[in-house]
Amino acid sequence: MLLGSMLVLLLFGGAGPASAHAAVRSTDPADGSVLKSAPRQVTLTFTESVGLLDDSFRVYDPSNHRVSTGEARHAPGRSDTARITLPARLGTGTFTVAWRVVSADSHPVSGAFTFSIGKPSATTAPLDTGQTEDPATGSLWNIGRYVAYMAAALLIGTLTFAAVCRPPDLEPLRKAVAGGWWALVAATVVLFVLRAPYEEGAAPASAFDGSALTRTATGRPGLLLLTRLALLLVTGAFLLLLRRRSSAPGRPVLAAGAVLAVGLALTWAAAEHASAGIQVPVAITSSVLHLLAMAVWLGGLTALLTTLRGAAGSGSVTVPPATVTRFSRLAFASVTVLAVTGVYQSWRGLGSLRALGDTTYGRLLVVKLAAVMVLLLMANFSRQWTARLAVVEVSESVRERVPETVGGPSPAPEEETRESGPESIEESAEEPGQASHRKSPRMASPSLGVHRALRRSVLAEVAVAVVVLGVTTVLTGTLPARAEAEAAADGAASESGLPTASVTLIPFDLGKPGARGSVQVTLDSGRVGRRSVEAVVYGPDGGLSTVPELRLSFTLPAQKIGPIDAKVTNRGGYWGTDSLNLPIPGTWTMKATVRVSEVDQVSASRTVRITR
Repeated sequence: MLLGSMLVLLLFGGAGPASAHAAVRSTDPADGSVLKSAPRQVTLTFTESVGLLDDSFRVYDPSNHRVSTGEARHAPGRSDTARITLPARLGTGTFTVAWRVVSADSHPVSGAFTFSIGKPSATTAPLDTGQTEDPATGSLWNIGRYVAYMAAALLIGTLTFAAVCRPPDLEPLRKAVAGGWWALVAATVVLFVLRAPYEEGAAPASAFDGSALTRTATGRPGLLLLTRLALLLVTGAFLLLLRRRSSAPGRPVLAAGAVLAVGLALTWAAAEHASAGIQVPVAITSSVLHLLAMAVWLGGLTALLTTLRGAAGSGSVTVPPATVTRFSRLAFASVTVLAVTGVYQSWRGLGSLRALGDTTYGRLLVVKLAAVMVLLLMANFSRQWTARLAVVEVSESVRERVPETVGGPSPAPEEETRESGPESIEESAEEPGQASHRKSPRMASPSLGVHRALRRSVLAEVAVAVVVLGVTTVLTGTLPARAEAEAAADGAASESGLPTASVTLIPFDLGKPGARGSVQVTLDSGRVGRRSVEAVVYGPDGGLSTVPELRLSFTLPAQKIGPIDAKVTNRGGYWGTDSLNLPIPGTWTMKATVRVSEVDQVSASRTVRITR
């Protein structure tokens, strides 16, 4: 089952564009803009905070030679930006900027855009976003995450089962706990080593570079993995302490175990989708509860199956019904927590019901929900067998305690017939008193049959649970539908996160025959809200023109709104602002007023469609 689920995981999560939460809001210079003079820096603004890499920016000139740039940094006080400085002399033509950053939820994201100096050149560098993910690194990374989820469920769920359900034999469970602990330690080490190649889209061999490991150890995802390792070391000491205790653990020990479990769950929640987007504190709390409930239920299923198989293998016919009943109640509570937190996380990740069929995240969520429904159906069968087990055990206990009076009624005819068979002959050959301590197969068959049916039902649950964990692993690495919609609203035109600019050309007359110029106005997105505006003035010859003043205003006649002054300023070759706010969708009138001399100015207007 483990091998099959890993193969499915490889098919779902192999090579391809890395899913991410961050998207580009704007670039300065804007994508496709034409500047009169070279900018001194390039700035990207994202929808959330991002982490920077040593090679976050690559700038290529028109002849496809890499331009020497400064170190990538954040803008002062802005963790949602990435910025580099450019050399003073860049020349003319079209330049390509390729970038790669790490979003707040630990997934890498990359893209590219172009800008021109003077005028667009006939030859440009290819618009290459770089390798998003190395196939081998991506596959190993996904397998490591999957094993970590399974190991966490086995470790936390088995310990909870032992503490709450109190099975008669703990020896088989000790092996399961040790296996879960070692598997989680190994998976965490692998994830830490692969973190740098995963972020950079490099091959696994680059993981053993000392600088890569140092960089991972200082980044937030790497620090969370180190924290997980530290908590696992404390958990190992905690397990050794439990093993040496001869008595049952008290409340302080159980509370310490619960704190360690919550701490381990936090290392996942703080590094996944819950750490970015809306309602982060609530989302992290929900994610921790969801992970713990999953571990208690699915890991407890494995522990219950181990207990049932251990009882059958040791020659014991049954497991105490109280153990199975306690787990049934524990599983019901876990499913309740999973349902509540799952609904919240689905709402937070989807944003709309239409996203269930329109996005990869929504379709994966449907697959997970279908698998969970099958799991709940299997759990219902197990609960029915648990109830039957309790009834059968009580019935057999009462039958064993009923005393027989000497000289009692003679056996019924069918009993005489049954007792006259070969089995009764064997019993009569035993020493007196031995037969009274044996149960005939007919007497033991009800309890034994129920245990076998329960074991098969729990085994089916575990098989479906493996599939659920696999889909969950892929789902946590997929761009949430709400984030995808936000990226589209911010003008994301492709998977690389490039903004779709609204470009409008406003021609104007200079008052002389054949003397006409134009103003090219670029909105970073034709949607409502706070937007960046860039404008370039062209002269009659089609080249860039320097003017003393340019004013832009926006009016919405249908709603009697405006004029709203864009307050553009001269930015050295173009005019721009980052503070234009168009609050209502509709057909706006954009008016450009160009001062062509100290005393003359001309105005022209064009309409622009602003959507929600």
